[in-house]
Amino acid sequence: MWAFLLTEVLFFGGLFAAYTVYRYKYSAVFEEASNLLDITLGAVNTAILIGSSLTMALAVRNSQLGNSTKTGHWLVLTIIFGMGFLGVKYFEWKHDYDIHLMPGKNFFHWQFAKKAKEIHTKEHSHRLPGPQDGVLKDDDPSLGVKARLESEQARLFYLLYFCMTSLHALHMVVGFGIIGVIAWKAYSGVFSPDYYTPVEIIGLYWHFVDIVWIFLFPLLYLLGAHLGH
Repeated sequence: MWAFLLTEVLFFGGLFAAYTVYRYKYSAVFEEASNLLDITLGAVNTAILIGSSLTMALAVRNSQLGNSTKTGHWLVLTIIFGMGFLGVKYFEWKHDYDIHLMPGKNFFHWQFAKKAKEIHTKEHSHRLPGPQDGVLKDDDPSLGVKARLESEQARLFYLLYFCMTSLHALHMVVGFGIIGVIAWKAYSGVFSPDYYTPVEIIGLYWHFVDIVWIFLFPLLYLLGAHLGH
């Protein structure tokens, strides 16, 4: 298990390294792009995952004590917390899609996204920019070379953002399946003080997933973002 976690650390570490390098290289644009992320939803999800780490720790502890039913309960609660995280993430991604930041139709439109942020700040509404707002396309010559380069740099930020957060979400979904099987075994009375290794292993995996998010949250949402806004 430790070897598997090491490969996961190297995998995510490469993404973190790439993000850190480009953030240093394009710091001003990355900070502005980060400012469009919803820090409140990010903080809520951080709290949810911390809660899921607690429930997983309690599941491991109860398996060590031979409390199979309680072990199953805590594992199921861990899944519920995880699903809550993905539910919040869905609404965040939905907003990103609506303002043309999420890969899909009309990706990528930096000027549109910035105008949406401006409308939200000034009007305290979530309406999307319309024809009356005069939003230019990212490749419009009238924007100038500098603005078009900034659009490309912001695109890189969001590609890294969606790559890292979607991979993290995928690891959570895989975890749901494994935790579900182990919870079923716990309810079946498979585990005892002499045998609880599977619960410990999935506990290590889940804590790793949580730690990844603990790094993602400040890197994507906090470092230099939302300051002076």
